[in-house]
Amino acid sequence: MNELDRQRAVINETDKEMARLFEIRMNAAAKIAGYKKERGLPVYDAEREAAVVAKNTENVSDPALRGYYADFITHTMKVSRDYQTALISGVSVAYSGVEGAFASIAAKALFPQGRFFPQRDFEAAYKAVVDGDCEIAVLPVENSFAGEVGTVIDLIFSGPLYMNDTYELTVRQNLIGVPGATEATVRKVISHPQALSQCAEYIRSRGYETEEFSNTALAAKHVAALADPAVAAIGTVEAAGIYGLSVISRSINTGRDNTTRFAVLSRRENDGEHTGNKFFLVFSVKNQAGALAEAINIIGKHGYNMSALHSRPRKDLPWKYYFYIEGEGDVNSDEGRAMMDELSAVCSRLRLVGSYRGGADLV
Repeated sequence: MNELDRQRAVINETDKEMARLFEIRMNAAAKIAGYKKERGLPVYDAEREAAVVAKNTENVSDPALRGYYADFITHTMKVSRDYQTALISGVSVAYSGVEGAFASIAAKALFPQGRFFPQRDFEAAYKAVVDGDCEIAVLPVENSFAGEVGTVIDLIFSGPLYMNDTYELTVRQNLIGVPGATEATVRKVISHPQALSQCAEYIRSRGYETEEFSNTALAAKHVAALADPAVAAIGTVEAAGIYGLSVISRSINTGRDNTTRFAVLSRRENDGEHTGNKFFLVFSVKNQAGALAEAINIIGKHGYNMSALHSRPRKDLPWKYYFYIEGEGDVNSDEGRAMMDELSAVCSRLRLVGSYRGGADLV
């Protein structure tokens, strides 16, 4: 056997072993896909992949080969992503509203190959996941201009679902009406209360009447059915296209950096290996002097920063309140577990809703 044949034999044997290891790797990727599907997590994790490339490249002893190996492992992970995407495709996603609503846009950006099930309201979307009719719910929790979405926060407090990620969607509200309608013909605008609030300055400047509607896209659908140039909706360009309306005026919301943050909710909780540096905690304190201050001090004592602290009235107990915080730090660490143990002593109710990385802007 000459040198060429000897080296080809080495390659053949190596390829055989690599095929065996490739199958093991892809089986692991399939299990990861199942985990991500249950929790509504994205397939692509840029931070994780960068860490894998950096760590694995160190295992190559020949410096001349490290760059080639980085290319090799990067391509291998792309193959793994493609496989995971194929396995996850078809995840069932509930959201509030109809096609063309902001929630619809966010859900499709998050799960482009998902199956989407619009619901009549936030509670119905949440319940669809609780009951097992859908795997994921995508619901708004906060708008940078109008503040919290109280109904959703209340569902998170009282319900069993976990928050496994958050994503931000830039909001651009538009005045939309039937073809031929103009700012001068419009007398009344209808939309969701959040949208009306976001565009309050524009509405006041033109003296329009307002009427609240359950959803921006449903408002657009109603305007189309009325066929009245005196009634317009506030909503998305997508909704205008779906219902045959014209965009009368674009980007009428007061804050041009207006952003809505959506939560990805599922029945399964992220485990310690898949959590991030943010967490969402809901609690109510015992009816004793200084209980709230003590709870806040416990969180700070263990080194966690509260990026947000809010109170909400409890629906089951008049004149009683619960609190929710978004914190920064790894709450699944020993320090986090110690914090939760201490909090349980001063809280009448305490629940870690989720730990996650927090999403990037989608639009």
